[in-house]
Amino acid sequence: MAQGFDYVIVGGGSAGCTLAARLSEDPAARVCLIEAGGRDSNPLIHMPVGFAKMTTGPLTWGLVTAPQKHANNREIPYAQARVLGGGSSINAEIFTRGVPADYDRWAGGEGAEGWGFKDIQKYFLRSEGNSVLSGEWHGTDGPLGVSNAAYPNPLSRAFVQSCQEIGMPYSADFNGAVQDGAGLFQTTIRGNRRCSAAVAYLRPALNRTNLTVITGAQVLRVVFEGRRAVGVEYALGNSVTIARAEAEVIVTSGAIGSPKLLMLSGVGPAAHLQSHGITVVEDLPGVGQNLQDHFGIDIVAELKGHDSLDKYNKPLWAAWAGLQYFLFNTGPVTSNVVEGGAFWYADGAGSQPQPDLQFHFLCGAGAEAGVPSVPKGASGITLNSYTLRPKARGSVTLRSADPRATPVVDPNFLGHPDDLRISVEGVKISRDIFSAPSLQKYVKDIRFPDQNVRTQAEYEAYARQYGRTSYHPTCTCKMGSDAMAVVDPQLRVRGLDGIRICDSSVMPSLIGSNTNAPTIMIAERASDMIRGNR
Repeated sequence: MAQGFDYVIVGGGSAGCTLAARLSEDPAARVCLIEAGGRDSNPLIHMPVGFAKMTTGPLTWGLVTAPQKHANNREIPYAQARVLGGGSSINAEIFTRGVPADYDRWAGGEGAEGWGFKDIQKYFLRSEGNSVLSGEWHGTDGPLGVSNAAYPNPLSRAFVQSCQEIGMPYSADFNGAVQDGAGLFQTTIRGNRRCSAAVAYLRPALNRTNLTVITGAQVLRVVFEGRRAVGVEYALGNSVTIARAEAEVIVTSGAIGSPKLLMLSGVGPAAHLQSHGITVVEDLPGVGQNLQDHFGIDIVAELKGHDSLDKYNKPLWAAWAGLQYFLFNTGPVTSNVVEGGAFWYADGAGSQPQPDLQFHFLCGAGAEAGVPSVPKGASGITLNSYTLRPKARGSVTLRSADPRATPVVDPNFLGHPDDLRISVEGVKISRDIFSAPSLQKYVKDIRFPDQNVRTQAEYEAYARQYGRTSYHPTCTCKMGSDAMAVVDPQLRVRGLDGIRICDSSVMPSLIGSNTNAPTIMIAERASDMIRGNR
């Protein structure tokens, strides 16, 4: 059985929801969005604090990395969303987008012509519905709700003050003219509820008769006739169906899912495909290569009292918080947990043209899978840091030709000496922040790393043991013009017709911030390219 559409979009994450909404604005365009996960009906998705409960479990693919040879051969949990809205339904809702130089680097030296900041800024503004900030750096009318923390925890404010006490300036806007400094993050929260791409873009479009959304469907392959993509084959329950695309197949399955689907469909490194018995449609050696991600390293402190969100782990306090939220739309449930942050320099202020470290402050301990915690019954806080522009490059490869098999994900964390050096400086600065006066009022003891970690070698060992993904995989189907480029600057797959990739996998290199807002920007721009409105 076959179904006919103009556009078939594979993957209902941040990019897929954005494209489905934008392309279906034309009532003559028949649009189909296919998502492997279910609808975004889990209540944890919509409560900002729910992030802490969703870094593992049924809303993810359950991936772990290949053993990381520079990180004690650990297989690190690798959260990738499997639900409508994708990462924007389970992430920490942080709204940052990097600095203009990130995008100018794409355009100037990495073959992504037309993707400089002056070219793409209008798409950031078009997507953004900021409730606080405006002017040349911010949009106020876009679908994506952006706001300040409604009820920030006192510890988050103490974190920002501690950063100032060690020499960082205060920042009221990480997305303005200057990124440097410490402050409270703006988040993709509207009315104290998460504003995912599914909420912002897809939900208002669901009543359009020209938009079909299919959930719980595993896409098996892109269907080619010669060198043209003409549709996708997907399994839903026990039936297999082909959704035909008269205009284009648009792959938006993310930096792990997109290269996997291409390779299953015969597009990728020929020798690798042949080793799995897959017929080669197009030999593109860059598919699945160039994987980049932020390697976050956490430090954890135990508190003297119960001032952090950890106190709401106790049943009575949890019940009170839930009641407060559902009756009055206030209280700790409105927190995204990761309220405070900073952008700073490993080697001191101004040592680089832009900050090379990012920090995330969590007013709780053990909130995410794989992060150490404090003794049972105690409360804690966490500070995460990572190298913003890592030099290591990893890969995504097939485990087998079975579409249901998870791919082999090897981020190659700390695979470059500079990544290790800068990351260690981030841990040292994190410790300094926890030791500054404003947080010391609350801190009983820094538990991880403890006082036995003092030398450079001990810090390096700590980084290798406790680092993890920061949920920002990118660049595995990079755009450009060199031999390893997978798509051209129009996001069309090289050597083929009727197929584009329009998600975080097309970034030529990782930008220096969280990646959700840039991914939505890519999809916004792609919608104009596809509709001819460049």
